[in-house]
Amino acid sequence: MQIVKRKLSPNKSIILAIVFLLSMIAIGISGYSLIEGYSFINAIFMTIITISTVGYREVQPLSDNGKIFTIILIVFSFGIFAYALSTITRYLIDGVFKNYFKTNKVKRRIERVKDHVIICGYGRNGRQAAVEAKEYGFDVLIIEENESVVKQYLEDSKLMYIQGDSTHDDVLLMAKPDLARALITTLPNDADNLFVVLSAKEMNPDLKIISRAADENANKKLRRAGATNIIMSDKLGGQRMARLIAEPDVVEFLDHVLIQQKSDVSISEISFADSGALFTGKTIRELGVRDSSGVNIIGLRLANGDYVLNPSPDKEIQSNDKLFVLGNIEQVDKLKAMLAQLGDLK
Repeated sequence: MQIVKRKLSPNKSIILAIVFLLSMIAIGISGYSLIEGYSFINAIFMTIITISTVGYREVQPLSDNGKIFTIILIVFSFGIFAYALSTITRYLIDGVFKNYFKTNKVKRRIERVKDHVIICGYGRNGRQAAVEAKEYGFDVLIIEENESVVKQYLEDSKLMYIQGDSTHDDVLLMAKPDLARALITTLPNDADNLFVVLSAKEMNPDLKIISRAADENANKKLRRAGATNIIMSDKLGGQRMARLIAEPDVVEFLDHVLIQQKSDVSISEISFADSGALFTGKTIRELGVRDSSGVNIIGLRLANGDYVLNPSPDKEIQSNDKLFVLGNIEQVDKLKAMLAQLGDLK
């Protein structure tokens, strides 16, 4: 039979130590007041110098009963005082007290957060997703069950975190999915990812959900459960390896465009969903995107979900279409500002 030793949490340990110490002080005060007739101040003084083994002389000569009580108090209080002193010292040195305030600060930030990105699981995929999301300016809220991993968050004051199992509804609700911009679930188990997708979709039907998947069958189930996008990292990795053999320069070029810093040239999407009918029926040529902003249109996503690569200048734009443009951040911002001015684009 295996004996499992349960370790007290730091907060419970410090409370227990304080309770023991105060109880021993109360016993000492009561004993000296009743046995020797000490005043309250003298009883406190005698109790403290006794349990701390400082060694000052007693307030007044002790009776035999007082001496016996003092011996008993020393024997029982010595271990308690040492335990309380070591626990309180460890509590302060280990940073538990400091981390307590950090945790409360994070909780206050979570109470105010909205339009954020929730990341379930802080493994390799989750950590990279958090880094990329922060680079794009999104507030990131991480849900992680592993306590040793959560401790790492305390070193970064910019991270928001919840320690818990994201497959449980009460934990997921704490992350405020109803106000979130998107949710990314990177848990190692496909079944756990499926639970997260189902729960999150029920809490916010309009939430954009991106899930990791390892199995092809899980891919289909996640899609039916409501995942917007499914990433099969093993499959993508294998495809990329094969492409590096056949067309290494193409892969490296795409990596250069997609993985580099935002300040450099990158691919961005431009939506016309909020611009009304202003651009409906107009051609790409009539927009004059290249001349007005410097970006290049490399693709188009139609309202029905179809993609058009390298669209013709005579291709007509509809209100629910999206443009994919290649340019640096200044050029993309210039295009957005131009479209906002023309069509009240938000």
